[in-house]
Amino acid sequence: MRTGSLVVLVGLVVAASAADSVAQMAGSTLISVEEMRLVATGWSAKKQILGKDVYNDAGDKIGDIKDLIVAPDRSVSYAIVGVGGFLGMGEHNVAVSVSRFKQDSGKIVLPGATKEVLKGAPKFDYAK
Repeated sequence: MRTGSLVVLVGLVVAASAADSVAQMAGSTLISVEEMRLVATGWSAKKQILGKDVYNDAGDKIGDIKDLIVAPDRSVSYAIVGVGGFLGMGEHNVAVSVSRFKQDSGKIVLPGATKEVLKGAPKFDYAK
């Protein structure tokens, strides 16, 4: 994996999906060569982000990525990080701006964070 923020990671995927006239729609049309390069160099949210552990800059595991929030303007704005809990019980989900994440040696890193800080952040609940 390359070094950079999750904005770069997911921005490539979102940009590819937001392409105009030749965008692939459920396999019904082909994407252009330029768009294919963008997709090929992008990152898979499913394979490389969702469910992955989150570490702080000291190398401590502090949570895992549960979801990505796409804003109405099609930008990925927040990652939902699950903190604490055991076997899905008592887990505290918080929204963290994707601009705060970094990639380091294949790990998703949230510099300066701790489990305690994340547990103290307001709990994220989906709108109904």
